[in-house]
Amino acid sequence: MDFLQYYKNPKNFRFQSFEFALLEAKKRNLKIFVETGVARGKSKFLFFSKINWKDGMSTLIFSDYVKHVNGSLTTCDIDQKNINNAKKFTKKNKEFVNYVVNDSIKFLSEFNKMIDFLYLDSLDGQFEGASKHQLEEIKVAIKYLHKNSLVLLDDKGAKTNLSIDFMLKNGLKILNETNEQVLLCYE
Repeated sequence: MDFLQYYKNPKNFRFQSFEFALLEAKKRNLKIFVETGVARGKSKFLFFSKINWKDGMSTLIFSDYVKHVNGSLTTCDIDQKNINNAKKFTKKNKEFVNYVVNDSIKFLSEFNKMIDFLYLDSLDGQFEGASKHQLEEIKVAIKYLHKNSLVLLDDKGAKTNLSIDFMLKNGLKILNETNEQVLLCYE
């Protein structure tokens, strides 16, 4: 998984967490990835967007991973502009990515297949209600997880307090934890 080295940027302080999660996903042969909240990048002037390493650029990393394992990524965001930026960033892997514009809770409630790897990162910058929103996301998505699934939560503390408690009470355990993210599984 040499592609991971591209993401080892000094500004990408989520890199070690992503690397750990994806190496674990590879060990488990996980191929069906679902993400809420796309990598938006940051605005450059009025018309251009560029990579924002401080956000981790999850959609790029996941699209490279699913290409590497011949899997698929379904990524959802409520904002068409964010989806458009994610499409630009992932254009070399577009045949492995399904882009959805929708509310993440509605999207997850209508998702109709098992999820190998779930990444919850919607409502960035909207801290009021973000923790309750992430809790609702996992409540809806938990029925699509299996014994080998991984769940990666972003923005530890700001969004994760309610969802971690719910997941621990429902048989998942913490596999890895950093300052920014928490990885959970059923083992």
